[in-house]
Amino acid sequence: MNRSVHRRTRTLQLAVGGTAVLLALSACSSGDDSNDASSSAAPSASDAAASPADDLKGTVTVFAAASLKETFTELGKQFEAAHPGTKVTFNFGGSDSLAASITSGAPADVFAAASPKTMKIVTDAEDASGEPETFVRNQLEIAVVPGNPKKIDALKDLTGPGLKVALCAKEVPCGAAAQKALDAGGLKLTPVSYEQDVKSALTKVELKEVDASLVYKTDVKAAGGKVEGVEFPESAKVVNDYPIVLLKDAPNADAAKAFIALVESPGGAEVLSAAGFLNP
Repeated sequence: MNRSVHRRTRTLQLAVGGTAVLLALSACSSGDDSNDASSSAAPSASDAAASPADDLKGTVTVFAAASLKETFTELGKQFEAAHPGTKVTFNFGGSDSLAASITSGAPADVFAAASPKTMKIVTDAEDASGEPETFVRNQLEIAVVPGNPKKIDALKDLTGPGLKVALCAKEVPCGAAAQKALDAGGLKLTPVSYEQDVKSALTKVELKEVDASLVYKTDVKAAGGKVEGVEFPESAKVVNDYPIVLLKDAPNADAAKAFIALVESPGGAEVLSAAGFLNP
């Protein structure tokens, strides 16, 4: 009798123990399933890398002052590399003529001008989306033929007899700044030519068609050894602000905003500063 009772007790213990093991295994299995669900719900590396910026496609058309040619071309390459499927095209020229083209309906996404005055042409026509932001500044310098054979050391030297000087047209930002600098020095100068943008004024010196021209420091630096630069104190009174803005009817607004963000980013500032532009 005692043996029978002992056998039944042993059987019951085994059954209870087996049930506990099964429950424990079930709990472990349930825990594993929960972890798997969490893993599948978590974003993968590729999902995490995906962002609205990665969806940017198409062409971004940028109208920019001629003095921005080198830096914006470099930033355009960086933008295309960062956003495969995009292409940045540029129209470089005098800010006044670019503004006139925009207000006449030329399709563009971004406008970067060499002065607030020329930007105002676009904002007054209500062709800008939002407020323009100044992203860099620029200062004038006298560009002379390598070796400076005419010994030009100051702004007043440009008024010397027989000296051939090219200036930007007065309606162009570099031309307006040049006139202000001359006025500040109480000087009068009749150039042999007025050029429609700063690069054209610089080219006159590079080709030795003139002895000197008033251009931006950045243009002298970009020209390398083709010209030499002569600083003059009056230029500090006519430093130009460069504003940039998204255009109201931008065909590719999302990509345009991303390009502006690059220009205004620390990386963009580094490229611009290396070219000689001043911080805003």
